[in-house]
Amino acid sequence: MLTNQEVAEALLEKFGDQAFDFEEPYGLLTLSTTREQIIPMLEFLRDHKTYQVIFLTDLCGIHYPDNASKEFMVVYHMHSFIHNFRIRIKVSIAEEDIHIPTATGLFASANWMERETYDFFGILFDGHPNLIRILNIEEMDYFPMRRQYALEDATREDKTDALFGR
Repeated sequence: MLTNQEVAEALLEKFGDQAFDFEEPYGLLTLSTTREQIIPMLEFLRDHKTYQVIFLTDLCGIHYPDNASKEFMVVYHMHSFIHNFRIRIKVSIAEEDIHIPTATGLFASANWMERETYDFFGILFDGHPNLIRILNIEEMDYFPMRRQYALEDATREDKTDALFGR
């Protein structure tokens, strides 16, 4: 049986200090890496003869407007069907340099997920074959999931953003 400890140790051995912030919320191995190492790390997990973490379950964006120089995060969830093992890998990026390499060369499913992440957060995936909006209209000049817009009509007095975790 594949364990979080085994995979974490292998990642530390292979990537050194480029694999950091290890956690296990709800038993899910979670770690962070850099944008320069995300593709090699995904490739290592996918191609490892034992681990076989071959399925990209999800790729999504998160906006943390108060985290200076780490305002955006791209999160990758992967799964090994052989071992029923899951892993989450996070990459933080700055708003002024909102680029990250595409994973479409490793996983065909990354194509749609990266387009969705671009569409809602404005994160640019370098090397993506067709990085255009997928769910919103092309004429939109903003990214609706960024936490820079009020959640409610400003004229309403019965609801405030504080009620929605802001």
